[in-house]
Amino acid sequence: MTDGREVTCHSPLQKRALWFLVGLGAAGATLTAVRMVFWGGLVDGWAYVGLFVALVSITCLWGNFVQVRADAYGLHSRAPLRRRSVPWHDIADLRVHLQYGRHGQEFRRVGVVLRDGRTRRLLLPLSGSSEDRPDFDAKLDAFRALHRRYGAPESRHVLVISKHTAGRGSAVSLGLCALLLAGAGLAAWFVPIVESEKQAWASAAPCTAETPAAERGECLTSLPAVIARKEAGTAKQRSWLYFADSRPLERLSVSQEGAQGFEPGDRVELTVWRHQVREVTGEHHVWREHFTGAGEVAVVAAGCVLAAGYPGAQALLRRRGRRLADDEVLPSTLPFAGALVATALWLLPLCYLNPTPLPTSPVALMWASAGSLTTLGLFTWAWRATRIRTPHETATPKESPDEEVFLAARFLEPTDYNPHGFGTHIVLGGGPPAVTPHSGPGRFAAKRIPVERLTVKDVRRLRDGDGDGDTVPRSWHIAELDDAGEPVRLAAAPADLTRVIRALDPARTPANTTNPEP
Repeated sequence: MTDGREVTCHSPLQKRALWFLVGLGAAGATLTAVRMVFWGGLVDGWAYVGLFVALVSITCLWGNFVQVRADAYGLHSRAPLRRRSVPWHDIADLRVHLQYGRHGQEFRRVGVVLRDGRTRRLLLPLSGSSEDRPDFDAKLDAFRALHRRYGAPESRHVLVISKHTAGRGSAVSLGLCALLLAGAGLAAWFVPIVESEKQAWASAAPCTAETPAAERGECLTSLPAVIARKEAGTAKQRSWLYFADSRPLERLSVSQEGAQGFEPGDRVELTVWRHQVREVTGEHHVWREHFTGAGEVAVVAAGCVLAAGYPGAQALLRRRGRRLADDEVLPSTLPFAGALVATALWLLPLCYLNPTPLPTSPVALMWASAGSLTTLGLFTWAWRATRIRTPHETATPKESPDEEVFLAARFLEPTDYNPHGFGTHIVLGGGPPAVTPHSGPGRFAAKRIPVERLTVKDVRRLRDGDGDGDTVPRSWHIAELDDAGEPVRLAAAPADLTRVIRALDPARTPANTTNPEP
């Protein structure tokens, strides 16, 4: 950073680590070359290890040469084989894209929104832990300062885009939904095929001397055999029966229970149908090949359709919230997930018992009708439960000055009346408004809220960054307050937030804090 007019981001890889990667990549490439050249073109495990080490080292070295620089002219990114520059007047906004790794790890990257609506993510700066978060925030603040000075940003605050916000695209959800629906269609196409094969096996008769050779595949042929040995595998391994003198075949793959039921030396009879052994009959045990039933395939098809409903619900909610700000949190899809699970409870058994024809029996018809009505009611409830609610004045009961009412609400910043963020409720009535760490009754450990210092600035929907899902539910709204010059956020359910604001600022609550209805 020079004179506040230029910011440079580069890989934090140290020089010693850089030379280590160079040596490691050279060693991997040398190992691969030696194994392939001096061992007559041999490609074995050591050659693959060397190639893997070389590729990993090259990838790490590639990241070391990445550089992102911001100056008075715009943003400049440099990587091997690629350079790109974007002037500030072509950049509409800078925002943070939040991604989640394994074990809940958060990765933050800077996204550049262009005037034409396209979004590009910068390779640097990158934050993957709490240790490098201050440096990431400092670089982002420097980028935004340059953008304000030489450009025209569209937002006044940093937008944080995550999987819960309206600014996240629906391409992944729609692609997964389409993939699951395609799988459901493929499974449904196989339902009559597997049912026909199972019925053909059940109705197959033994071959006779008069059966033509061309039709012997459709009848049952019996062949004698003697079991030489067996291999009973585990649950994840295949089990085998080996036959003496490799007659009529060398070995046959069977189930684990089937292999355990036979002993070496047993004389068995093999039943061949459609040129494959379908049954092994011994004196004390019989193994039969399992034919997948149409009901099982129908259950798979119905399961794929139900599974496609969840990403479809995610895409639907993003469509409903298309007029929201990109960093505002969308309603949860759990109501739709509950409706899908409830639908599976009646639909999957019905598909298993009635795979091919439409239900004709009175019991099946009543089952399908009752289930369909239940599903319709649940999806109607899910649609209403996930509607987009914008902040507005709601009709709430007037508070009695003598009756204590405890409302679930949280100040998101620690203050003198909310030390260490201990408060979980706000009590109204029976005294001045106060923050409490409990839901009542009584004002034990209550901290009085200095209403004379607070001024309501705005009421808005929840954004990513306004707390986590455990402390601040997605359906809550946020009131932005001014506490003697210090910004403070108050979170609560929409109706409860209106009651709290009315008690905190009865005379000065602005009527124009309502955001436009999408």
